[in-house]
This record gives sequence, C-alpha cells and structure tokens, in this order.
Amino acid sequence: MDFPELAARTRRFSHGAPRAVSVAGDGARVIFLRSTGPEDPADALWMLDVATGAERLVADPGALLGAHADAEALSPGERARRERLRLSASGIGSYALDGAGRVAVFALAGRLFRADLVHGDVIEVPAVGPVLDPWPDPGGQRLAYVTDAAEGVRRGELRVVDTDGSDSILAGEDSGVLWGLPEHIAAEEFGRHRGYWWAPDGRSVLAARVDESRLPRWHLHDPAQPASPPTTVAYPVAGGPNAEVSLHLLDLDGGWVDVHWDRETYPYLTAVHWGEGAPLITVLRRAQQHGLVLAIDPRTGETQVHAELADPRWVEPIPGTPAHLPDGRVLVGGELAHDGYDARCLFADGTLLTPPSLYVRRVVGRLAAATGPADLLVEASDGEPSEQHLFRVRTSIGGGVEARRLTCDAGWHRAAVGGDVLVVGSASLDHAGIRWTVRQGDREVGVLRSLAATPSYSPLPLLERVTDRRLPSAVLYPDNHVSGRRLPVLLDVYGGPGHQEVLAARSAWLERQWWADAGFAVVVIDNRGTPGIAPSYEKAIHRRVADVILLDQVEALTALADKHPDLDLGRVGVRGWSFGGWLAGLAVLRHPELFRCGIAGAPVSDWALYDTAYSERYLGLPADGEDVYAHHSLVELAAEPVTDPAQARPLLLVHGMVDDNVVAAHTLRLSAALLAAGRPHSVLPLTGATHMAAGGLAERLLRLELDFLRTHLAG
Repeated sequence: MDFPELAARTRRFSHGAPRAVSVAGDGARVIFLRSTGPEDPADALWMLDVATGAERLVADPGALLGAHADAEALSPGERARRERLRLSASGIGSYALDGAGRVAVFALAGRLFRADLVHGDVIEVPAVGPVLDPWPDPGGQRLAYVTDAAEGVRRGELRVVDTDGSDSILAGEDSGVLWGLPEHIAAEEFGRHRGYWWAPDGRSVLAARVDESRLPRWHLHDPAQPASPPTTVAYPVAGGPNAEVSLHLLDLDGGWVDVHWDRETYPYLTAVHWGEGAPLITVLRRAQQHGLVLAIDPRTGETQVHAELADPRWVEPIPGTPAHLPDGRVLVGGELAHDGYDARCLFADGTLLTPPSLYVRRVVGRLAAATGPADLLVEASDGEPSEQHLFRVRTSIGGGVEARRLTCDAGWHRAAVGGDVLVVGSASLDHAGIRWTVRQGDREVGVLRSLAATPSYSPLPLLERVTDRRLPSAVLYPDNHVSGRRLPVLLDVYGGPGHQEVLAARSAWLERQWWADAGFAVVVIDNRGTPGIAPSYEKAIHRRVADVILLDQVEALTALADKHPDLDLGRVGVRGWSFGGWLAGLAVLRHPELFRCGIAGAPVSDWALYDTAYSERYLGLPADGEDVYAHHSLVELAAEPVTDPAQARPLLLVHGMVDDNVVAAHTLRLSAALLAAGRPHSVLPLTGATHMAAGGLAERLLRLELDFLRTHLAG
C-alpha cells in the first residue's frame, strides 16, 4: 500500500497510538485514550496501574453503545468542539477527571458516562442530551455538563447531576445566549476550550455566559446536499462585534454572584484557573497589547489585579498560567523584553523564576519534590527551536533562578504529571510516533503500548539554520538521490504564528519524504513570526506579516540553494494549507519569477473576512488600517492586471465547502478575481469537508497535487 492510502487509513499513523494522557492526582493511575489498532478510528478509554505496570481497558465505545448504535454520531456542538480541537478520531473524543483521578466522565454519541477508575465500573448517567463537555466536581460526586441543540432541548444550557441522580438546570437562557461553552475565538484563537469550572469544594461553579446576539449570522451549505438546510454560525468577522462574555459564580443551592471587571476595556477572557485559593483569570484588550491577571473574590465577585501584561505589538500568555503556587503566590507567564532580555519566562508575583535563556512553552504542573514545596514542570526550548525539552523549575522563595533539564535525547518531549509520577512523551528523528514512558521517582514503571502502524521508511531531513537571521530550515532529498542530479523544488509552507514546521520529530517528515521520493527536493522554512526562538523573532511580523514572512521564505530558499546546488530554482512550486495556503498564493502572485506554480488549500484570501482575534492581533483593526488589509489580501493582489502573460503562474485552489473557520467564500472570491484578471487557476471543492479535510480526504488529495506539480514543473 502506498503512502497516501496508508496515511488515509491510519490517520497519518495515529490510530492505535496513545493520546490525551493524564495522571491521577495521587499518582496511582495513568489515564489515556487509544483505539484497538492502526485502522480503528474509535478511541477507547484506558488506564495503566502504576503499582503493577498493567494496562486495563476502562471503556470501549462499541460495547457501551451496542451493536446498533452509531459511535460516530456527533451532535452539531460536539462536531464544532472537535473541529476547534483539531480532533478527527471518533469514539471517546475527550474525558475529564475528578481531583484525585478516581472518576472519569465523558460524552459518547451525545450520552453521558461515568467510569470508576478504581473499581472498573462504567455506567451511563441519565441526562438531557445531547451532552457536551461533561466534568465531575473535584470530589467526584456530582457531574456537570452542557446541552447541545436537539428537539425540545436548548443549546448552551448548563446542568448538574447530583449525588441522588437528580438532573437540574444551573443556568440557561433563550436562543443566542450560551452557558458553559467557549465562544468561537476563545477556542479557535486563545486555546480556551472550556466554559465552566468547579469550585475546589464542589459546591459552586464559575460559568461563562456568552451572548452572541450581536454577531452576524453566516450560513454554510454543502452544494452536494441540496436537500439539507444550511448550517448557521455566529461568526465574529474582523472589525465587527464580538460575543459578549461574562463570568458568574453559581451556587448549587441557587445563589448567584456576578464577576466584575472592566469588560468594555478587556473583552477577551483567555484563561481561567480555579485550584487552591481564589479563581484566577486572564483578560485582554481587543487590540491584545495589554492584559490583566485578576483574582476573583468568590463571595462578592470583585476582582484584584495580580499582574499586568503589556507589549506594543501583542501579548502572548503562556499556557498553564495563571495559577497559584503552594505558598500563595500567583504564577504568570509572558515576555521579558527589557534590560537586554528577549525571552518567554515565568514569574511569581513579579519575581523571575526561569532563566532568560529558556523559551517557556507550557506549564505542565507541579512535580513532587523530595523535600520542600513541589517544583514546576515546564515544556521549553533552550537554544534549539526544533527541540522541546522538560525542565524542573524551582519555585521556593530565595532559591534563585533554576531550571534543570530532565530530558536528554534530541527530539520533541511533552509530559503529564500527578503526584510523584511523570509520564514523558518523546518524539525524535530516530523513531516513529511518540513513545510514552511512565516513571515514578527513579523507577521506570513501563511504556504505554502503541498499536499504531509503523511507516515503511525513515525520512532523512537535513536540519540547518540559514541567512543572517538563522532561520530554521530543512531539505529532504529522494531516498535514491544521486549528487549532481538537479531536482525541482517543492517549498512546503505554513509560516504562520504559533506553529512550527521544522521539528526534530519523524512524524513531521513522513509525508514530505513521500514528496521527495516522487522526485522533488522538499524545502521547509520557519520564518520570523513562528515560535521557539524569541519574542522579537515572533513579533517582527506585526502589521507587516506578508512582507516579513515572504522575504524570509525567499531569502532562506535562495541561501539553501547556494548550499545545495542540486536545488533547481528554475523549477519551484509551493504548497500550503490555511495560513500556508494564503502564503502559497502570496508567493505565486508576488514572485512569479521564482514560483512556477502553487497549491493553496483553504487560504485566508481576505483577512477582513477572517475572525476578529486573529486578524486584529497581527494586522490591527481594519478601520485603523484599510491599506494594511488591502496589502495582505490575495483577492486585491489577484485583481491586478497581468502585464506579462508568461508570468501568470497557475494556482490550484482547494477548499472544504462546510469549513466554519476559513469559510469557502475565501477561495470563491479569490477564484473570481483570478478569473476576471485572466490568471490561470483551478478550483477543487471538497464536498462535506471542514477545515481539517479529515477522514482520509487530505491524504487522498496528494496524488492530484502531485499531478499538478509534475505538469507545471516539468522540464
């Protein structure tokens, strides 16, 4: 079986691999999701007993639903939730644990299930379905969940199942107002996928109220299904209104306290944490150049400022913050950009905790210490952006700044922690997939078994830094390449903020090695704007995204060709998806002398047609810079007259027709502009597809893309 078909059947070799790994609070259990094999898309809930090292199947979706139930039947809300999480697996999509990790709850086909992880019992809990995002209280006694729309059921109704099985509404309103759910941009752009949080004592809930009544309604329709009505979404388009988000403390006995902060000035609620002490939240101004970390008084709803976040371009809080440390100090993460420093660091009440040399990516949690208070476990990079390692960070007062690296092998490492148990997931260029190793103190408990397919070849990317900016780059040659044989070049791009492509992990290069073996020299470049190096590197793109990113791509490609003479810059094609689709279109339209053709998948052709938080973060408000938006618009660029027909390079546009993130209008408007200007292009509509192009669709497109590139890069 060739790569496109095998990748389609195995979801790029992820079916059967452990994911969503977590550790019980007491360290006794490791909980994770995994399907039964390389072509099984339905994830089940599994557990590893730390004392024995034995794995046990906790909840099998097929057994729970029965032979005649559809495990892939998703409600519209669950479908949207998985889209925001970029989750294409079926079965159990996610789960939530109580504080001790003794109880797990999850939704399956809109039904609510509770698993006793100690005794192994799994029961269905009667609920008003379809069920969204269920969570147990910290004591594992009560369950909260949100309802999705169904006949006789309102979407966005927050409900609680009590210890006696009674199910009651905690909050709910008429259409247009949601409770307990994140709004679109919170999930899509800020990584906040929750909308309610239990109090530590389980007697109240901090809940978000989302009023979408001001938002324009967009209607998404799959033309291949003319009998089906369109799906209507509330979309916060750049320059327009956002959903109004507020927070409320809801007692289970009916008490209600509103949380007070200046929501007009700080409309974005980006992070919420309620562990020990008062609830902590992060709020941002609309321009995202200033934010506050606030502590909430649960009795009155009043807030107190614990930290300010500020940057003349935009602020970028660190995931896993804010949080309370055991000594009561508030942990905050952000940029350190003064006194010659240029770093992403952690602070506790203003005191620096991590060395400026460390680029902190995420706070995993607390790591038990042999003596004294627990230290922090963080994921970070230290000088090499293609690698991520685990570091133990000292938090004790007066202990100085100390971060001790825990992972030694080159690669990309992530972790989960609970009690004295650490689970490390390691990817590298030396092996396929992620290897999850369970450790308790100095003892290795075992490895979470992977049932995923193993690729039949090993990619060989050449990772290097080029130009005076030391741009992370990579080149892949065909497996049978003979030096001196000139090759057409495929520039495979993303280039957007918050995402890297040049990684020391084999999975990042499997598809690209297939392209190389098809006869290309594949080039990948992480331009300025991508993370992993320094805040100044990321933020150089502010309000000049197109110019900086495209310049870096062109200069790095030229520098690589100087070092690799087999790269034929007379035959260069470019392909990308989403932000990368926009960048591919931009490259072909602005530099036809270099790029002979391009493939633009789901491109953001007009940033004024994309969402508020993302577009305005990097380009500002449209009203303050119409020229900036026009300068970044592929539609405007495509409409320019063609002065030299020989320089009108062909584009292949690909788009899912029910994409609710980058809607299909982007590609349709771009196609209209290209057609009016007489520019050659083709449009490939993906019926029924979303932004993920899941279900093997993206992989099965590869052969069509290959034919397109071979046609236009021949010679």
